[in-house]
This record gives sequence, C-alpha cells and structure tokens, in this order.
Amino acid sequence: MSKVITARQAVDLLKDGVTFCTSGFMGFGVPETLLLTMEEKFIKEGHPKDLFIVFAAGIAGDGKSRGGNHFSQPGMLRRLFSGNNSMTPKLSEAIASNRFPAYMAPQGVMVHLFRAIAGGKPGVLTHVGLKTFCDPRVEGCRVNDKCKSDPTGCVVELIELAGQELLFYPAFPIDICFIKGTTVDEFGNLSIEHEAVKIEQFEIAAATKNSGGIVIVEAERLVQRGTIAPSQVTVPGALVNHIVIADPDISRQHFYPDEAPYVPSWTGETRIPLAGMVPLPLNIRKICGRRALFELKPGGFTNLGVGMPTTVSAVANEEGLADQVVLSIESGTIGGVPAGGLATGASYNPEAIIKQSDLFDLYDGGGIDVCYLGLAEADEQGNINVSKFSGRVTGPGGFINIAQNAKKVCFMGTFTTGKSKYEIKYGKLKVLEEAGGIKFRKHVEQITFSGEYSCKKGSQQVLYITERAVFRLTPQGMMLTEIAPGMDLEKDILAYMEFIPLIADDLKEMDLRIFNDERMGLTLEDLC
Repeated sequence: MSKVITARQAVDLLKDGVTFCTSGFMGFGVPETLLLTMEEKFIKEGHPKDLFIVFAAGIAGDGKSRGGNHFSQPGMLRRLFSGNNSMTPKLSEAIASNRFPAYMAPQGVMVHLFRAIAGGKPGVLTHVGLKTFCDPRVEGCRVNDKCKSDPTGCVVELIELAGQELLFYPAFPIDICFIKGTTVDEFGNLSIEHEAVKIEQFEIAAATKNSGGIVIVEAERLVQRGTIAPSQVTVPGALVNHIVIADPDISRQHFYPDEAPYVPSWTGETRIPLAGMVPLPLNIRKICGRRALFELKPGGFTNLGVGMPTTVSAVANEEGLADQVVLSIESGTIGGVPAGGLATGASYNPEAIIKQSDLFDLYDGGGIDVCYLGLAEADEQGNINVSKFSGRVTGPGGFINIAQNAKKVCFMGTFTTGKSKYEIKYGKLKVLEEAGGIKFRKHVEQITFSGEYSCKKGSQQVLYITERAVFRLTPQGMMLTEIAPGMDLEKDILAYMEFIPLIADDLKEMDLRIFNDERMGLTLEDLC
C-alpha cells in the first residue's frame, strides 16, 4: 500500500487537542507545504485546534508569514513549548497577547528532549539553564502570563543529585509530527542532501514513533525504493507512516531573498571562491569586532553568534588570520563562512555538517574554547538578556547552552541602544550625538546568561565588549577594564549606566590600532 498522500490528507490526521511536533531551523528543514495547508484548513474549518505544539529552534520561514507564523491563528494552540521564536512576528504577538501558555527552553535541551522521548527515558537531566529564566527558582521557562493559569503543570524541575543541583525537563509523548527532507523513496526512507543543516528529523521521527504516534514526511521528490544510498538515509522508512511531496512553489531549501532557491555551496555540493572579501568600513561594529579578535584562541573551537559577532570572522580575514578561526554554528555546521539573516544556520563552504543534537553534546561538555555572542542588555551582576524585551519574546535558542559552557565568553554589542553618531579620527573615538538608551541596567528583564552561575563555576572567562569600553566579570560584579581612546569615563560611560561598575586599578585604553583605518597588522602573538 502506498504511503504517499496529499498535504490535505496529512493535515486531516492532525486531530484537535493532540501534541504536535515539527522540524525547522530558521527557514531550513521546514515542512512549509504541510504547515500552510494546516493553517488554511484551520481558517476555513476551525480545525485542528487546541494543539500542544513543540519545536526546538526558531522556525522563521520567510520571517513574515511562513514557518512558525502559521501557528498564530487564535484557537489553534492551547500550549507552546519551543527553544526560539525569533523572526516569527505573528507567533510572537500571539505569545505577548497571552492567547496560550508559552514556555521556552534552551535549544540544546529541546533536541536532547526528543532523544529522551525516543529512548523511553524520563526526560533530560542537565545543568543547562541553572540560574537563568529556565530555573524554577527564577521563571521556570515561563515566558508569558498565561502560564500562571496553565493546568498542565511545569516543564522543568529543580533536583539535587549527588550533592549537585540539576534541572530536569520531563519527557512527554508526541502524537504526530511533520518533518522535511529532500528525497524520499516509496517506503519512506528519507535523505537530506539539499538541506543546508542536519537538524532533528530523525530524533523527532523516533520520538513520535516510539510514542505510538504518526510520522509524516514532506520531501521535494519521490524515488523508487532502494534508490537512496543507505549511508545517505537520515530517517529510515520503517519510522514513516505517510509521505507528502512538497509543492515546489511553497517549500524550498530556504527563504533568504538574496540567494537562489537552492544554494549548493551550503550543502558541500560545490565550493565558491571567498577571496577578495571587501574590508569592513571603520565604524563601531568594526571596532567591536577588532577588539574581540584579540580574545581568539588560535586553532581553538569557536562559536559565532548572529549580528555583531559576525564581524569577528570578517576582521580575522582582513588580518590574514582567517585560518586561525574554526567556526561552528549550533545548527551543526562547522567551518566555512556563516550566512546571515534568514539564512542563519548555514555556512558557505562548510568543512563539516553534523547533527545538531550531537554538536550540543560537545557544547554542553565545554567543547567551545571561545564564543562570541550578542549583548542586548546587561546588569551589574553580569547577567545578560537576549530573550525577552517589554513582553516581546524571542527565546534563548542555543544561547544558554553556548554561553553557560564555553571556556571563554565574549558578549559583543554597542554600548547604548539606538544609533548614536560617532567620529573615529586620529586613533580616537568621539561621540558627536547621543541617541541611544541605556543597555547596562540595574537588573535585566530576563536572565538568559547568569553571572552568578558563571562565577560559581570559577573557570570561565567572561568579557563584555563595546565600542566605548570593555568589562570583565568578577565574583564581585562587572568590572570596567578598558576604555576607548577619546572617551571620558564620567561623561561618556558612567553617565549611561544604571549602576557604577567596579573599576580596575590598572584601567587601560583599548589598543590604538583598533581605531585606525589601516589594517592592525596582528600576529598570532597578539592573540590570547
């Protein structure tokens, strides 16, 4: 009997009130044909409704109406549990409006939770999330007020084992899942050769199958059984109940507007020339990237976040040190040049693409030598918030796994919010017009990185790098260690902080080379 069905037939199997799981990382691995059909049926018929929806990473789609935005219809959800919600404005609004209880956990915890469900384990027992908003003593993964009246209970518990505090994220059964790949044969064997990342297709399928649920695969093309090389099968057909062939006008490798529908240099099918990269202009972003480069460990294993941290690789290339940077992204890509925007998670010319769940094992065990992450909001205890602002929830993604476990963490961002005007001249920085709000606050709105937990570990180095100043985390709080040449300590720095930081006895000026237009001329001896 054929496993091939239509998208509408697949969605009809999605009954009211069930626990539903789907794959996706930004626009990658998203079963868009099925998700769109699901939303269209709900709009017309009011079903499926009251769903408990679970996914690991932000399913941005096109960042406007696709991907996770299909779940925003009033009445469709009764509960949400995910790792990230960035670039899904419609779903974000639904969360902020308290239409349903919403919970978020670290992305690595979510993908490991799928493995735990598949293996019949009680859940995930880990240190990841301690002292952050995930900790039950803080917010318990709750990200909106609707959670206060949620009768289904918590998603995380604090326990003590062998004298150590740990967080326990309980497992639960999954009733039905939608996952996406590239090629599927008649039996349901699935390969992902045109996908830019290896995410959680197998883990979700195994978790659903072992829960007694229904596994539905969406793929670009159908081939004869036995056509796919065994080593290329990501999900074996024995786990698959039904197959849906994607609509090529709807589903694709990605939704990044600056690239063709399929980018072979993201999958390793081809390699593109990367020489001749245009140097970054000398601005505050480049200043931050240059200062951060000094913290690089030559030959070390590095994680690079989105936004400001991407300047590190660009500056390393300018300085002829690109071969000293081994970059990884939590999606599973290692090496190459990270893509940005809606293509975040992919890399041009990657050296390796491994399973996301496997990479998080490496991260959680301390495998990152240095990471560069965003700095959206910080406080005097060294806490960082990148997950919730004025009720708008983006979630942590892989931030907590990375920041909590890396040997050295460099948070990077502008000193204030907004767009102040600067002059960078004669090796000095001057503020021409202040237009930003305060970013260094007495208390952050939500704790995505815990300064207390980091200090208790005692082995982690933590820096906060901005264009005006550099801070280090100490057990006594945040300490100012460097200021940019041309900055006035009182007028340009302390006046724009809600707290007075500790000030190093040997307060220094940042390296003058950072503020000149020519190359810095760094050598390996300049790096940490």
